Amino acid sequence: MHSTAPPPSPAETLDSTTTLLSTLLPATLSIHSFPGRWQVIRSKLATLKTLISELSYLPHWSENQLLLTLLPNLLSTLRRIQTLCDRCTDPAYTAGKLLMQSDLDMATGWLSNQLNDLDLLLRSGVLRQSNAIVLSHPTPGSAKEDLSLFIRDVFTRLQIGGVEFKRKALESLIQLLVEDEKAATLVAKEGNIGYLINLFDVNAHREQSVTAISILACASDQSRKTVFEEGGLGPLLRVVESGSLQLKEKATMAVEAITADPDNAWAISAYGGVPILLDVCRSGSLTAQSHAIGAIRNVASVEDIRISIGEEAGVPVIVGLLISGSAAAKEKAANCVTILASSSEYFKAVIIQEKGLQKLLQLLHQSSNPDTLEHVLRAIHSLSSTDSVSRLLSASSMFISQMSGFITQGNFTLQQISVSILANLSINDGNKRAIAGCMGSLMKLMEFTKPAGLQESALKALVNLLTVKLNRKDFVKDEKNMMRLIQMLDPMKESVPKRFSVAIVHALMTGGSNGCRKRLVDAGAHGCLQRLTEMEVAGAKKAFQRLSGNRLKNIFSRSWRE
Repeated sequence: MHSTAPPPSPAETLDSTTTLLSTLLPATLSIHSFPGRWQVIRSKLATLKTLISELSYLPHWSENQLLLTLLPNLLSTLRRIQTLCDRCTDPAYTAGKLLMQSDLDMATGWLSNQLNDLDLLLRSGVLRQSNAIVLSHPTPGSAKEDLSLFIRDVFTRLQIGGVEFKRKALESLIQLLVEDEKAATLVAKEGNIGYLINLFDVNAHREQSVTAISILACASDQSRKTVFEEGGLGPLLRVVESGSLQLKEKATMAVEAITADPDNAWAISAYGGVPILLDVCRSGSLTAQSHAIGAIRNVASVEDIRISIGEEAGVPVIVGLLISGSAAAKEKAANCVTILASSSEYFKAVIIQEKGLQKLLQLLHQSSNPDTLEHVLRAIHSLSSTDSVSRLLSASSMFISQMSGFITQGNFTLQQISVSILANLSINDGNKRAIAGCMGSLMKLMEFTKPAGLQESALKALVNLLTVKLNRKDFVKDEKNMMRLIQMLDPMKESVPKRFSVAIVHALMTGGSNGCRKRLVDAGAHGCLQRLTEMEVAGAKKAFQRLSGNRLKNIFSRSWRE
């Protein structure tokens, strides 16, 4: 029985490589056939000699597991080149030229790839560390230098190693990204993200590479930018189109993150992404749907994207998610409807035709999430400029009651949008009376100078409510309302335009109620209006005269009785 000889050690392989190089380089100078090809090979051999020399001076090079494969492969390539050299210098060799050309080209390709791998390994810096290939996994508190070295080591294994090396390197990379949120920016800077994206095409590494890219795209602005600049969007969309359920979810998450940057929106159209994302919205998992509609929402402000949405019958799909999607998808769909409705009359008409208003009202009734409610209200506001929608909303007691509820109890954003909607509705006296409780909140909102248009909308809504006699009586009986009104009339206070406060006085005196006039006078409105008349504030003179006339009448009436 014969014993098998142990494989050469890395040091022995390196010595054999160095020895062969020392004879092969000068031998190529005497070759006269195929001079161009041999010149290229000679140049690469000279580069290899330099790299081998550099490698031999590193104290821990022999500990690196990648070299256990790389060095023997290099030696095998050199031996193949030695054989080709001998044949080209042998006058008795009679094989065809085309065969020799092909052999030389293949050997040159092998040598070139192995040179790149060796150069990458040397430049990574991992050979300067003992057992660099099994560096301990960095913790979130690790020094930046240690983290950088670990990242370079991971990407070196990815680019040079075999299947198992790549698998373990991807595991380490994903673990790092999951455990340390701040690591993504450094990975984007130190790692070869383009190579990571290319692994999408390798079945054995597709899931891990998509996972890593998805995390990078979502982790930070810098890592997201790097993924996009390295060409990640197109391959991600291909995964969305044809990947497994799990990969679709990760890829759509990454696409949504990339499209969150407005500068990247154009690329969705360039890669044909709209129909791909709409297909996911139609039939994808709830998670994938949420990210897909999020990506569409992100780019819907781009005209080319909107054209594509129209051509691909995307509006029914988007409107459908208002009631069939997850909570997150519903919110994003409402936001998308807002963008589309505010862009053109065409999209408003299609949304209305697809029962978009009814679905928005249903979601408004069902949801309690402030962000979802905000997007729903904005969408309704965009549609409410259409006469048919305005009439429907004006006749809906439930909707009007909801607007009043948001004005009195909602956050500032919900108050603002609700006021804008309510101000433009033509509601009947019964509904005006039913929501009289929001008049105090409308007065409060008039004190805010921003956003632009809020004061005007609050005034318009309030004046509409004050056309009802009982609402006027309720208003003047409320001490807080009267105190605010007098402060607004005060010439020394400028937060609210005086024409607005004067308009409220006019509304309160509509119908000639002595009770309202008396309360206005008792609160101090007469003196304020007199000063505003002297300042020539629009409407102040007429309001002052009406208030003054009634005041004199009351005085004479009391004197006659005495």
